[in-house]
Amino acid sequence: MPRIAIAECKQEVSTFNPALTHYEDFDVLHGDDIVQYHRNVRNEIGGALSIFDQRQDVLIVPVYSARAITSGGTLDGADFRRIASEWVTCLAEVGHVDAAYFSLHGAMASTDEDDPEGFLLAETRRVVGEDIPIVVSYDLHGILTDRMLQHADASVVYQTYPHVDFFETGERSARLLLRILDGEARPVTAKVFIPALVRGDELITATGLIGHAVHAARDVEQSREGLSAGIFWGNPFTDVSALGTNAMVSTNGDEALASKHALHIADLFWQHHAKMRVPLTSLTDAVGRARESAGTTILVDAADATSSGASGDSNAILNELIAQKYTGSALIPIVDPPAVHSAFEAGVGAVITTRVGGAVDIGRYKPTEIQARVRMLSDGAITSESYGEQWNAGRTAVLQFGLITLIITSRAVSLYDRSLFYAHGQDLARFGVVVVKSPHCQPHMYREWAAQYINVDAPGSSSANLNSLGHTHCSRPIFPLDPNVEFVPKARLFRRHSRG
Repeated sequence: MPRIAIAECKQEVSTFNPALTHYEDFDVLHGDDIVQYHRNVRNEIGGALSIFDQRQDVLIVPVYSARAITSGGTLDGADFRRIASEWVTCLAEVGHVDAAYFSLHGAMASTDEDDPEGFLLAETRRVVGEDIPIVVSYDLHGILTDRMLQHADASVVYQTYPHVDFFETGERSARLLLRILDGEARPVTAKVFIPALVRGDELITATGLIGHAVHAARDVEQSREGLSAGIFWGNPFTDVSALGTNAMVSTNGDEALASKHALHIADLFWQHHAKMRVPLTSLTDAVGRARESAGTTILVDAADATSSGASGDSNAILNELIAQKYTGSALIPIVDPPAVHSAFEAGVGAVITTRVGGAVDIGRYKPTEIQARVRMLSDGAITSESYGEQWNAGRTAVLQFGLITLIITSRAVSLYDRSLFYAHGQDLARFGVVVVKSPHCQPHMYREWAAQYINVDAPGSSSANLNSLGHTHCSRPIFPLDPNVEFVPKARLFRRHSRG
């Protein structure tokens, strides 16, 4: 009975966030605990398990799982080496396997390794050898390196943004791996690098111009000879040497066809790349518009998006509300462990004088002193609205500062849905302003009901104002950091000889 190893290692980082990520910022599982966890959440491994479960002739071998609690700053080199060592040790301990499915992200980076995913795959080959098939799934914000392709038989990438196809990506990956294992498919992969960093609403796959490339990739994958196809538009905040956009196609042994389709997808992307930028509104104008609105204004502070690797401790919008003497109600999330400590020391109902903001990214943000009442204290344990995953914001305090409600957490947690707000009893529609620290959320969460939805040009390590960040490692020239960037399309081919 073929033994299929499953493992995961996932984090997205912003190298512009000065606070390093450490081992303690990951949830680590081993063995059967991996399967038990993933049977209860709809993500990639859960999707893969749903396919493997349909086969009585294969045995699942859970190996290792290291999932970052949320995105963050660059992973400390020593902590990545610890994770990599545990990955390799656990893989060796399970003994012989006949195939492997790995759920990775693609936009990790450590202080001494630009390509952690490629490193893990290379180390995997040292343990399992060159003959077994390996299929890997990635976030479309991944940075697809040559090393990642050299050590895997096939790669599968999300097809939606905002991401709603975690589970389905796992299903696609498992089906492809079984086809390779059964001898039905022998992938050859073509990759086309595109010198572009992109953000904005045109990347929403259901409505944006990116749909041309995404739909073409789906058509290829669903064709007779197509095995996998997609567009990786990378994470512009992970400033590493391979940063950029990549079109990727795997076909069943046909190199010419893989190259043809990858070049076509890349061309569809490049036709629209110049429009893939975010129209930003200044802090002053954004708050000014909120003051004039009768309904709820969503101020999108994507520059401090924790799901993109930012620190979460920006108080820029808070300060502007204060400066403009905003008299409405507002709801703002901020990461600030010392402020939480002060609230817990005082207790619910107490009025405290504390400083908020600038507790992590101290170079960008300066703390603001406020006098506020402690309205709620919690342990910060949250069940994700989107996928049922368990998130941990650490000890959390809800502070009332005039008509401004601050949800202060001890650690960053993903804010691409409303989980943090709901877990702390907040009715979003009753606020005049809600600060959303995420570049995009599913439309029903905010955009469909809010009076205004404004992308704010605020400072932060995940700012859509890419020229403000100061890239130093990515290849140049690249759009939009440089003028008049030319795209000379070229397909690179990758083929392994793993048995099926």
